[in-house]
Amino acid sequence: MPYYTHQPVMLDEVLEILGPVPGGRYLDGTLGLGGHSLEILKACAGHCSILGLDMDREALELAAKNLGEYQDRIHLVQDAFHRFEEHVRELQWPGLDGALLDLGMSSLQLDKKEKGFSFIHDGPLDMRMGQAQGFPPASSLVHNESFSRLKKIIYELGEEPMAPRIARAIIQAREKESIDTTLELARIVELAYPAPRRRASRNHPATKTFQALRMATNKELESLREFLENIAPWLRPGARLVVISYHSLEDRIVKQYLRRQASACICPPRSPVCSCSHKKTMLILTKKPLTASQEEISRNPRSRSAKLRAAQRV
Repeated sequence: MPYYTHQPVMLDEVLEILGPVPGGRYLDGTLGLGGHSLEILKACAGHCSILGLDMDREALELAAKNLGEYQDRIHLVQDAFHRFEEHVRELQWPGLDGALLDLGMSSLQLDKKEKGFSFIHDGPLDMRMGQAQGFPPASSLVHNESFSRLKKIIYELGEEPMAPRIARAIIQAREKESIDTTLELARIVELAYPAPRRRASRNHPATKTFQALRMATNKELESLREFLENIAPWLRPGARLVVISYHSLEDRIVKQYLRRQASACICPPRSPVCSCSHKKTMLILTKKPLTASQEEISRNPRSRSAKLRAAQRV
């Protein structure tokens, strides 16, 4: 039995696309509690290898226990997924037979109040997925960023139309006293919402603001871009790349990357002659992103915003 329950999102789709084979080497760049990796190992009867990366030390420790049956086939490292190249080299792997990113939050992160991700439980305003990365906590953004910068973060990363009101409320609140906990911030955001919108909102008013601050704190979009820029050369011919995203900006970055890698030419559309020397490296396997089934959503509501895109190395 797992030491901490977690339902891997779109598991059947991930396994079908990756198609794990004995002897294969696979990267799970967002290991979490090891749910996807465990099933990948089972699918190849334990005869494949996994490099699992995660920034959260506690998650890695629990994943090691959940994957204990296959301890001689797993290599777990506390690091961000965009730094995967260093660890593939250390293992002296010539390449990868598949790579997976699940960019969602794990239950462990959301449920542990001391990690500061939740606006339901009171905890320090942290939101770092791993303190070892050296990023400042979310409280640093809340206390030090200008009004225009806070508004931009909340509007773009949170897709929050109330961003100007929320940013202004944060500035006004921090001028009176420091904002140290998640519930303090959640209350400020909630009161920044007009009363009619608060009553009509299906989700807590702080949902999008907390998402935006988390993404900014952990430099999530920057990490995704860096990973994608470097992954193709490490995928062996026929290897599959699977990315599950939960945010429109993440999905757009993946979609644009795959389109570019699947094109033989990336010159501007009006260029009379191709001069880019670009070579096609990927075959897109998902013309449109796959989404979770209604059955999965009812079983695991956190999968409702998941979008899966995949491609194969050519």
